[in-house]
Amino acid sequence: MCAIVGIYGNENAARLASLALFSMQHRGQEATGISACNGTMVTIKKRGLVSDVFKDDVLKALVGNMAIGHNRYSTAGGDSLYDAQPVYAKYKLGEMSIVHNGNLINKDEVRQELIDNGAIFQTGMDTENLVHLIAKSSKDKLKDRIQEALTKTIGAFCFIVQSRSKHFVIRDRYGIRPLSLGKIKSGGYIVASETCAFELVDAEFVRDINPGEMLIFKEGQEEPESIQLFEPEFRPCAFEYVYFARPDSVIDGKTVYSTREKMGKTLAQNDKNSTIKYDMVIPIPDSGVPAALGYAEESGIPFKYGIIRNHYIGRTFIEPTQEMRSLKVKLKLSPMRSLIEGKSLLVIDDSIVRGTTSKRIVKMLKEAGAKEVHFRVASPEIKFPCYYGIDTPDKEELISSSRSVEEVREYIGADSLKYLSIQELKDSIGERNYGLESFDGDYFVKK
Repeated sequence: MCAIVGIYGNENAARLASLALFSMQHRGQEATGISACNGTMVTIKKRGLVSDVFKDDVLKALVGNMAIGHNRYSTAGGDSLYDAQPVYAKYKLGEMSIVHNGNLINKDEVRQELIDNGAIFQTGMDTENLVHLIAKSSKDKLKDRIQEALTKTIGAFCFIVQSRSKHFVIRDRYGIRPLSLGKIKSGGYIVASETCAFELVDAEFVRDINPGEMLIFKEGQEEPESIQLFEPEFRPCAFEYVYFARPDSVIDGKTVYSTREKMGKTLAQNDKNSTIKYDMVIPIPDSGVPAALGYAEESGIPFKYGIIRNHYIGRTFIEPTQEMRSLKVKLKLSPMRSLIEGKSLLVIDDSIVRGTTSKRIVKMLKEAGAKEVHFRVASPEIKFPCYYGIDTPDKEELISSSRSVEEVREYIGADSLKYLSIQELKDSIGERNYGLESFDGDYFVKK
């Protein structure tokens, strides 16, 4: 789920990269890093948030007209600083730095083969596999080395590889994770995981990076060179629209906000014959807000902010441990007792993963005096782990993998519980062959 950014051809590259990473903080909160180049590369990465790490004095050390950056959300590797990105290395052709969003499903086999052939790894990240594969190649050009390395790379990936003079941008053949190209008004280009980064750096959206495409940015070239490395088999991740992406982002031509709003309208249509009288529609902030607004508009039931979020607390699902997720719920969300006491609430969230957060929220609302709490989920049941960049590695962690809807309702303590169906999610996002493996178990990327 990480955020990646590349700025090419702008003298304030590192500063613009830091702004882009700040706008994509929701995609990773464990660590952040930037590698800038002005003839030689300087890389700074630390654990923590962008605003804490990249203050003015730090950015002054990152000079040059090109930079790449990364916000970390761990799905491979540990939580140490060694596993933060960008990953930097010196090799035969000079220097390179790499950022990666995604997950390589054949990482263990490739790593073991590299170790058997003498490679020494410094991190636990799958991204480091690419560094070794590039370094071991006998090709004369970095472009060719990258292409050769990618033939041994299976899974979800958006890579930006920075050399001393070029940027190489690659998206996997399935387009699982989003990646977009923009043109900066003050000069140069930006490539970022989400388009929400473009406005902050005053850039205009150009297009999405195509599945299987490589873009090469180099001096003296007005437009980036495009090479189609792989035959596209487009399967973008539906969970980007459900939870990951910021509502103001546009992913592969679809506005995240409007798709979430449509999900809420569909939930309301499913409830139109309900005999239950709901006093208000309440979102779980912030990712549940567009769906709740859609539900309220479709149903005519008043929308209310019955739960207030502390915006100085980050997202709970992307915390690495259950202990931290539980603590964040308490710190993050506060019920409006004066508003909800004695009321029947229709509560909307984007998804239920482990069920523990939903259980705490229902309990919190009832302790604040809610008469009834009816839970609606703007996505289908998550029954299968995702191996393409979402931190749900074990099926046993997913509450819907082993429990019926009624059993989940009983566990979280809600008075009723309904989900979208898989078809309704497809209809909300629009016609396309989406990656729905978390919902239907169709693992379309094979080793």
